[in-house]
Amino acid sequence: MLIRINNLTAGYDSRPVLKDVNCEIRRGEWIGIIGPNGGGKTTLVKSIVGLLVPIAGSIHYYNKEGQETDKVTVGYLPQKSDIDTMFPISVEEVVLSGLMSQLGWWRRPSRVQRRRVAEVLEKTGLSDLKKSPIGSLSGGQMQRAMFGRAIVSQPELLVLDEPNSYLDMEFETRLYELLSELHDEGSTILMVSHELGSVQSLVNRVFTVEGHIAESDTVSPLSL
Repeated sequence: MLIRINNLTAGYDSRPVLKDVNCEIRRGEWIGIIGPNGGGKTTLVKSIVGLLVPIAGSIHYYNKEGQETDKVTVGYLPQKSDIDTMFPISVEEVVLSGLMSQLGWWRRPSRVQRRRVAEVLEKTGLSDLKKSPIGSLSGGQMQRAMFGRAIVSQPELLVLDEPNSYLDMEFETRLYELLSELHDEGSTILMVSHELGSVQSLVNRVFTVEGHIAESDTVSPLSL
């Protein structure tokens, strides 16, 4: 097991969006998350990655030995970029920031870490733009850079909130290839999407979120 959620109530300004949610996420799963707008999909993933403090209940994380731990390595792609496009930072530096939990603020990246960043830039088709300011990118290129930031640490848990948003069509197939690679390497994936049909054969379970969670082992075409 990787995560256990107990009686989670979460929302904003003390207004619950999710109530009394209980579920377990097993290490190595690929879980699709679907549901209506406002049903709590983003609230759920923000709670899991620690960006939203629960109103009530708890979220527990476990290491590979099955012991409870304070945190796991997380890569997170939000639905909307949280980067200030006016901030003077390059594409390469945005991807590198995904290793900040390993680096801290003042340590210089190692040769191995630099090589990993270069590899991710190549995989996301951004090598030629690595020195470009982030504000010069198109919406699709920005989404690729943010995806690169999320995966560069080869996280234990990769959380994607509508990864297809703003994504250029030419990269969509490549996105699923890269996700499959990460999953094969051991990453647990949670993916909020209206396009789960594209990865239906890869998803282990589906969470339908509408104020609570209903689980199933298959994707119903009617729910997409």
